[in-house]
Amino acid sequence: MTNIAPPEIHATACPHDCPSTCALEVEKLGDREIGRVRGAEDNTYTAGVICAKVARYAERTHHPDRLMHPMRRAGAKGSGQWQQISWDDALDEVAEEFLKREAEYGAETIWPYYYAGTMGLVQRDGINRLRHVKKYSRQKSTICTMLAWTGWNVGTGALYGADPREMAKSDLIVIWGTNAVHTQINVMTHVTRARKERNAKIVVIDPYRNATAIAADIHLCLRPGTDGALACAVMHILFAEGMADRAYMEKYTKGARELEEHLKSRTPEWAAGITGLSVEEIYDFARAYGQTKRAYLRLGYGFSRSRNGSVNMHAASCLAAVSGAWQYEGGGAFHNNGAMYHWDKTLIEGLDAVDPAVRMLDMSRIGPVLTGDKRDLGDGPPVTGLLIQNTNPMDVAPDLAKVHAGFARDDLFVCVHEQFMTETAKMADIILPATTFVEHDDFYQGGGQNHIMMGGKVIEPLGECRSNHAVICGLAKRLGARHRGFEMTEMEIIDETLKKSGWPDARQLTASKWHDCQLPFEEAHYLGGFAHADKRFHFTPDWSRMGPDFAEMPTLPDHWDVIDQTDETHPYRLVTAPARNFLNSSFTATPSSLKREKRPTVKMHSQDAAKIGTEDGAIVRLGNKQGSLLLHAEVFDGVQPGTVISEGVWPSKHFIEKIGINILISADAAKPNGGAVFHDTAVWITAEE
Repeated sequence: MTNIAPPEIHATACPHDCPSTCALEVEKLGDREIGRVRGAEDNTYTAGVICAKVARYAERTHHPDRLMHPMRRAGAKGSGQWQQISWDDALDEVAEEFLKREAEYGAETIWPYYYAGTMGLVQRDGINRLRHVKKYSRQKSTICTMLAWTGWNVGTGALYGADPREMAKSDLIVIWGTNAVHTQINVMTHVTRARKERNAKIVVIDPYRNATAIAADIHLCLRPGTDGALACAVMHILFAEGMADRAYMEKYTKGARELEEHLKSRTPEWAAGITGLSVEEIYDFARAYGQTKRAYLRLGYGFSRSRNGSVNMHAASCLAAVSGAWQYEGGGAFHNNGAMYHWDKTLIEGLDAVDPAVRMLDMSRIGPVLTGDKRDLGDGPPVTGLLIQNTNPMDVAPDLAKVHAGFARDDLFVCVHEQFMTETAKMADIILPATTFVEHDDFYQGGGQNHIMMGGKVIEPLGECRSNHAVICGLAKRLGARHRGFEMTEMEIIDETLKKSGWPDARQLTASKWHDCQLPFEEAHYLGGFAHADKRFHFTPDWSRMGPDFAEMPTLPDHWDVIDQTDETHPYRLVTAPARNFLNSSFTATPSSLKREKRPTVKMHSQDAAKIGTEDGAIVRLGNKQGSLLLHAEVFDGVQPGTVISEGVWPSKHFIEKIGINILISADAAKPNGGAVFHDTAVWITAEE
């Protein structure tokens, strides 16, 4: 009998752009092979549960289509013709092209462009060290979080809240603006525990009947962008029916009297006309919330997808201050714990080299930037060089027609460091093969939870793949960029950053696997006062402190009617929600994910399908002033008539006309400080013959 040794088990963390940041256990089967990926049972947030797409991670790491060698474009842009080259030649050519353009236009002509393909602090953010040392154009990172963070912070003063594990101790959990089953499965772990142990009720507020809504006791299926109206009507009822905690507000809030007076006209009848909900639904939710002390608001990133998203987030967060739910374990509100970690990222990002005079370009407006919009470029030079890591703008950015046109420019040199041949990689001049998270060292913070976690290398890099850090350091040497971070290993940077930030060092974190950073109950619930100078929650927000474009923003919670309005020409509101088996475009190369999602579709109510003369499975055309595209219709009565849903983000190659859903999305920058408006789009729809 042959004795087969059990696989090594390595502790790490999920690197993907999801608030759960799951603690993982990965099987190492050989120097360059992983096996099963499981959730760590002894981590109090992950609790052994991870999403199916990450559980199948070996399929991604060992995918036959992984990019394995540096390549130079050998034909026209986008032709798919490539020549394999050495790493030295690839980095030399990138540096030569950047230096040539810098000499002609100045350093701002180069734009290092990145986002959250990995959430590891070294591999994600190290590109900024090269940016700052070289004085390349800075990046305003608006595409995902800006609007929600702004709306939360303007009320509380800081980006933290009630321990998310407290959901298990709640009697009512309101999941608002997030499809947790699709995007942060561990929320459902703690929600399910509350239901089993406390008979807790689950409320989901979302524009369509998704997997999370199906699991709820109550689903409030409101129209997109009308969350502020619902929040105001609920608070109206709390005040009118004696469920507002006046003693709490007197001690902890600012503007309570103004709020109560303002809300007298924000009746359930008023909100019903805006949200499409019934008056009865609004009353039932308000009474359930107001009569439950241990009521927990889990507020998600759906608020970050609408022109009025910051106002809606602030309005929703006000409920916990009116009801006084912050006082109770299992009560209060939570969005993200970002402020809890107090990182010193000087070494990672080269913050000691920042020049504030260097222009900052909005990443959500990459289409207008690359097509020469002076609103973005000002008097500065065009962008003629891109270094792209951790993102795929040819699929995921707004205003996709302009993005595609910009990448097609002959004078634009593009270097893409990637794991797969994405739509963006196809438009590169130089492609560099990238490691996955099991092939490099990094460390992580939990945005939607409370741990920092070590993510040490599990296996050696496949093929000729190199980490983001290795690429940045290799380019820095050739570009003449000097900073001590370029001379350090990932683990040396991790160790110093942890110690300077007041956390256990790399050796200790490796040994313990993670460190629980959760604030004490009194601080997390703001019982010593909120994080503003006056120690109060602000019902009357000062938007001028949150961004430069604050004119006309409401001074109290309200329905701010700046969303993309429907009209006779554009009678439908489009929401581009995340698919269960994708994560942005990270898992769109994985065969099992593609098989489960099948094809791009548009979900539409049966009344709307009948109105335009189409049926389930037929092809329809969606359009607006941005452009149009063809999709298969999916008749689906889990939306209000007039709302349509397209789950993604599917790569453009899977669409009938080879361009993705974001061709319909505007690159408008939302107030007060920017943000992409993916769920705020009016469209027309016609049946195809």
